Amino acid sequence: MDSTPHGAAVTATGFGVKGPRGWAFRDIGITAGPGSLIAVQGPSGSGRTCLLLALTGRMKSAAGTAEVGGLPLPKKRAAVRSVAALAHVPGVAELDPALTVGEHLRERALLQGRFGGSLRALLRPRHERRAEARALVDTALAAAGLAPEALPKGIRTSVRDLERLEALRLSVALALIGGPRLLAVDDTDLKLSDDERAAAWALLRGLAAAGTTVLAVCSEPPEDGEGVVLVHTGARPERNTPKGTSGESSATTDATDATDEQDSDEAAKANKGGNSGKGCKGGKDSTSGKHDGPDDEEGAADALAEAGRA
Repeated sequence: MDSTPHGAAVTATGFGVKGPRGWAFRDIGITAGPGSLIAVQGPSGSGRTCLLLALTGRMKSAAGTAEVGGLPLPKKRAAVRSVAALAHVPGVAELDPALTVGEHLRERALLQGRFGGSLRALLRPRHERRAEARALVDTALAAAGLAPEALPKGIRTSVRDLERLEALRLSVALALIGGPRLLAVDDTDLKLSDDERAAAWALLRGLAAAGTTVLAVCSEPPEDGEGVVLVHTGARPERNTPKGTSGESSATTDATDATDEQDSDEAAKANKGGNSGKGCKGGKDSTSGKHDGPDDEEGAADALAEAGRA
């Protein structure tokens, strides 16, 4: 039996991402074993989302070193993307309010069946593939604590009618269908009440305890910080604009040189697989473009769109 832990260990030393306007974040250090709950805390604009994207292989680092599951970044970004999944990342991996819960689940299960398995699995009888897909969905929903039958219209409930905590649970469930070793969740506690925030952290603690490494961006870490690896992104980094000028800095790192040629096939496969939700657009991400990312969270999605993620 394979004794390798399911979760991916995450380490970083002097880790940083630089964009057109300067540093998104820098000098980040992390030491987290498999199955850890990593809370990334910092004010809006301090590079929290950029750190999440960099550690999941979607954004190129410009300084320091990092590894996810023994895979070095940025050299093995494609391989890291294949073991990591995003949940609840605005503009990158988000839910489509026009779709129902059931439509999201079916779409994600279809993508997993098509791109997440072997060719032999695709050749199995249809009833076997459908049974496996149902099992994957049921397991993911149970792990995320989402009971479709308890929703207003059951599985036909539209995303726009979900409470915020329910939408978070659905995003997590969609990401879990792929069986990631690293689950990255953005804006974990945004607009949640105290009780909802406690429930969200209880969910993520449970996933980490079950073996999946969880990376969660938050404004405030859980009140009980025992066993939580806390990472501070600090204040908003200073802009890299020369004194006395109003233009953007020209110190921009070209993101396209980070992906080695031998990873090209793997990158294509990872992109096809996607992560969770309609917003993923089949798993396309920032690696196809020219930007490393901006120096604030709100600009991350714009940079990804400009990079060709669409």
